[in-house]
Amino acid sequence: MRRLTLTLGGLLTACAAVLATAPAATAQETGTVHVVHGIPDTPVDVYVDGQRALDDFAPGTAAGPVDLPAGTRTVALFPADAADGSGAPLLSAQAEVPAGGDVTLAAHLDANGAPTVTPFVDDVSAVPAGQARLVVRHTAAAPAVDVLANGSPALTGLTNPNQATAEVPAGTLSAAVAAAGTTEPVLGPADLTLAEGTATFVHAIGSLQADNLRLVTFTVDGLHSAPAGVPAGAPSGAPASDGAWPAAGLALVAAGAVGLRRTRAARS
Repeated sequence: MRRLTLTLGGLLTACAAVLATAPAATAQETGTVHVVHGIPDTPVDVYVDGQRALDDFAPGTAAGPVDLPAGTRTVALFPADAADGSGAPLLSAQAEVPAGGDVTLAAHLDANGAPTVTPFVDDVSAVPAGQARLVVRHTAAAPAVDVLANGSPALTGLTNPNQATAEVPAGTLSAAVAAAGTTEPVLGPADLTLAEGTATFVHAIGSLQADNLRLVTFTVDGLHSAPAGVPAGAPSGAPASDGAWPAAGLALVAAGAVGLRRTRAARS
């Protein structure tokens, strides 16, 4: 089975109240959800369907996975240590959790710096033997960017709030992010290590103008495809990939798989 390698033991306990008050559902009637907090300097409490699921959720962190009943879920962000889920939230959205699907809800800044929530469909399908999947998501207040692999542009023109994905040889890659059309990094470079049979999801968050860009990542493992046991990694001396910034091929978020109707967000 897939399991998140990020250690978040307290999340399942925190979400127990949500699941306890939700209608009973079979495995086929639930969806797997991760949450990414990419709004700088704003610790929050996260409520799902009126129940607190995350307490003092810090910027620049990720939480999950948690299985939630499929259907429309109301997600609201309140100031950290809010007494309850009443009153006006900082940000609120309705997200469709598809049965059997994997979704990330990213609270982040849009390209103009306004707080918003964007749903992403997580590709956790099988990864070819000896490969790893790398997904880059532009969720920062910044213009279009290029992703550099070993100093050369590997992905160009990625805009907020879109993502790019690629399957690459497991191993290590020096990766960085630069303004579109340039090779001067605004983030990185960083040596990334991608293990065989994993999917690593990387989110660029923060603001270019405020000079607080950073990365939030989580990794899902157990995605090996047959035959198992093929040696992971690139041949000696060959570049491969790693686990915090990627080189990828553009893939827009699947329309219709996740619906988002923001009640207080800035984008449609």
